[in-house]
Amino acid sequence: MSVTLLAGTATASVAVASETPAAAPAAALAPTAPVENLIVGYKSSASEASSNSAAASDATAKGKKAGKKAKFDRRLGTGAALVNLGGTVAPAEAADVMAQFRADPDVAYVEPDTRAYATAVNPNDTEYAKQWDLFEPTAGMNVPAAWDKTTGSGITVAVIDTGYVAHSDLAANTVAGYDFISSSAYARDGGGRDSNPADEGDWNATDGECGLGSKASNSSWHGTHVAGTIAAATNNAKGVAGIAYGAKIQHARVLGKCGGSTSDIVDAITWASGGSVAGVPANATPAKVINMSLGGPGACGTSYQNAINAAVARGTTVVVAAGNSNADAAGYSPASCNNVINVAASNRTGDRSFYSNYGSIIDIAAPGGETRRATDTPGTVTTPENGILSTLNAGTTTPGAEIYKPYQGTSMAAPHVAGLAALLKSANSALTPAQIETAIKNNARPLAGTCTGGCGAGLADAAATVAAVTSTPPAPAFENTTDVTIGDNTTVESPITVTGKTGNAPAALKVGVNIVHTYIGDLKVDLIAPDGSVYTLHNRTGSSTDNINQVYTVNASSEVANGTWKLRVNDNAGGDTGKIDSWNLTF
Repeated sequence: MSVTLLAGTATASVAVASETPAAAPAAALAPTAPVENLIVGYKSSASEASSNSAAASDATAKGKKAGKKAKFDRRLGTGAALVNLGGTVAPAEAADVMAQFRADPDVAYVEPDTRAYATAVNPNDTEYAKQWDLFEPTAGMNVPAAWDKTTGSGITVAVIDTGYVAHSDLAANTVAGYDFISSSAYARDGGGRDSNPADEGDWNATDGECGLGSKASNSSWHGTHVAGTIAAATNNAKGVAGIAYGAKIQHARVLGKCGGSTSDIVDAITWASGGSVAGVPANATPAKVINMSLGGPGACGTSYQNAINAAVARGTTVVVAAGNSNADAAGYSPASCNNVINVAASNRTGDRSFYSNYGSIIDIAAPGGETRRATDTPGTVTTPENGILSTLNAGTTTPGAEIYKPYQGTSMAAPHVAGLAALLKSANSALTPAQIETAIKNNARPLAGTCTGGCGAGLADAAATVAAVTSTPPAPAFENTTDVTIGDNTTVESPITVTGKTGNAPAALKVGVNIVHTYIGDLKVDLIAPDGSVYTLHNRTGSSTDNINQVYTVNASSEVANGTWKLRVNDNAGGDTGKIDSWNLTF
């Protein structure tokens, strides 16, 4: 099988006034920017320390001595006096007034009322303003507000793709990778597998070169574009900002001329996650996140599934692109595999991108952009401002100069979620892949527009998800994230085996349910206890509403905690189908 790329402010705090002036610190607080107010701390023995009228008189007098206006404004919670200078004044003028206060033996300290700012300020990368996908409120992923808590440091993200073409905005965040293309003809590097994942170009010189219907094309430098979205260097006064800019990128090259083979990709998944591949040296920096912006038609095969399951068992989160065929993602691989986060693409207005695959198998949506409208000629770029800007290369076949360029595709959406997964793992190292997936879905927000066919839990929200994993305990230890298809007029079950508990379940057992379905009024959902007792959670309500994403509370105090619990879903009508996406138990 061959696969292809898919394409605020606040006043500074003050210490309680001491009896002895601190001359050195006071001098260090000389103003360096325009000043509007001063904070004056009086010794407790001074009348100005307790009397507002005395403080007001003193401020006026000292202002006159300095030839400036100075007026008592109010008393701070610490007891210090806030002195207004009659408007914003230059640092030197403020220093003149401060000198008058410092000369007074009744003054413990005086300092400028400086300003503080949110630390998650916009990065100084020159192209950041064009990265709507990170920050715009309508359809951006709310990334900047997450950077106060985490930037992805300590995490390696493997990009299983076309390899790496050198780019100065990525160099500092790139660690050793590997070239897994076993065919020298497709690798274009004169040999088979080797330790150099350099992108040698994936151009096709003529139509039909890669099979019936294939078209001649230039090199895409696809893996480099994907890598920039995940972890381009940030605050380096150039280029773009990466979502997890504190993380490292590891390139595993699998796509060359005419795409890549399943066998090479399976080995790359294994190696990137820390597994052993015959003939390949051990991975010195195993990845905790894998991004696969690639795929092809067909259901998930056993080879893919086995490799993904093993990677997840090693603690690696696997993120895949849904595909760009405007079709049900269930017909594409590895998008249809279990144990992955399957990502659809949304556009700048918050709708599903016209090309994006969809369906009940989608887990989440993320910005994938649209460099053209659906009605524009395929292959044209008519709306570049609405694409996803990232690192690239200008070479048409072999590498040329480094550039930045917008692309569109679920290939661009997936690395947004891979970057978010890196932020989460960095913020809370105990998180498992299942917990990361659950956190992303539980903290998504509704798409601003529409998603015909289904876009999973909604639009990924970086700030909300990071806040959730850093302020609350991790997701439940007892969880099943294996997809279970819900067909028309069928009954299906998903089990969770609970061990290590003593006694009975609690009177407030929490049952988290995530069911993707296009008509929940068809569904009856029950929790089945280990002894067969039935607790109904949802009984054919909600009419034509999409999806169940809810935590139910069940009095299960009569049930022994240990044993196999089941979520049973009965579809009672025809015309709408879906899946049990995941469910969990919190004791």
